[in-house]
Amino acid sequence: MRYLRGRARRALAALATALTWAGLVAGAAGCTADGSGPLGIGGPPGRSPAPEDVIRVTPRDGGTGVRPDGRLRVRVPDGRLEKVTATRSQDARDTPVTGRISADGHSWEPDDKQLALAARYTLDVVAVDGEGRRSARHTTFTTYVPDERFIAYVTPENRSTVGTGMIVSLSFSREIADRAAVERAVRVTAKPPVEIRPHWFGKNRLDFRPEKYWKPGTEVTVGIGLRDVQGAPGVYGLQHKTVTFTVGRSQVSKVDAAAHTMQVRRDGTLLATVPITAGAPKTPTYNGKMVVMDMLEVTRMNGGTVGFGGEYDIPDVPHAMKLTDSGTFLHGNYWSPDAPGETNVSHGCVGLRDVKGGGADTPAGWFFDRSLVGDVIEIVHSKDKTVAPDNGLGGWNMAWNRWKAGSVLK
Repeated sequence: MRYLRGRARRALAALATALTWAGLVAGAAGCTADGSGPLGIGGPPGRSPAPEDVIRVTPRDGGTGVRPDGRLRVRVPDGRLEKVTATRSQDARDTPVTGRISADGHSWEPDDKQLALAARYTLDVVAVDGEGRRSARHTTFTTYVPDERFIAYVTPENRSTVGTGMIVSLSFSREIADRAAVERAVRVTAKPPVEIRPHWFGKNRLDFRPEKYWKPGTEVTVGIGLRDVQGAPGVYGLQHKTVTFTVGRSQVSKVDAAAHTMQVRRDGTLLATVPITAGAPKTPTYNGKMVVMDMLEVTRMNGGTVGFGGEYDIPDVPHAMKLTDSGTFLHGNYWSPDAPGETNVSHGCVGLRDVKGGGADTPAGWFFDRSLVGDVIEIVHSKDKTVAPDNGLGGWNMAWNRWKAGSVLK
């Protein structure tokens, strides 16, 4: 009896072992050290081929410094692929790499043909060769890590509410040689929909706007997909982000430099006519449409920073609204109280009556409290040229056909 019980136990153990091996082979998990099925179990008898002979993976296993245009592909010369699992590890995150097995089962390629930079790719592949023998292969490779990167500084700020004249402006940290690649990587859309077109200013600035001012209530989304985009030889983008903003009410103010007045219109209705002082005869104010770029309760203005030497240095200019990169502001003026409405005395700025420290009930304080970044200030009848389209957000001074011609993607 003991002998029979011993034989029964050994028989059960042998059966369990056989079932375990069969299950492992069926799931492609029970592999020998070289990754092939154990002793050919699960297919026809005979020696199983090495996994690398059945499953070909490009780039090679253990490859380093693979360029982003390198081709990721899995193929079996004879047989069929059963399963391909690919993962990308980048910035301490693991992301599945989606792809498709061809109809004939001979190859697999990822949906995204371009490889990510500074990433580690891992592939686990199961295939059956032409004789029905199953093999599994595990490979890894790493991609090129660039020495130089570039980013885009975006205007306006994310989740901001702006005026109807806001222009989306991207300023790049490096000069862009492949402007087409960068332009394709940026998408600006609006709800309700409106045609939005890009325009390049030089090699490091890309602006977007519609033909006319935005309609109030429009929601704008700026999609920036610059990560791993090659902007110049050996220089790749670093960002993948989304910026959104909402267009508030429409406010357009017209400054008449000859009449020394500013008419403030909200949604087409005249709110007020405010006395102003503009640029003096020797330092006139630019004509044209300008957009409020920044709003400062108080700031210092020094003539030396904008090419006027030591002609002025005012440490506490109140209610300052920046209009151009070259230094044009609309601001409160407390040092020339009799000038607004009467004469032009500034060095190119537009001044509104104010008091030292800034007064809420002054014309400057009243206007500041009712303004947004993105509001339009249009200046007419000044004895100077029209502001350049790339000086601040001056793109509204360019005709629509000329603006559209500034895209490199035709």
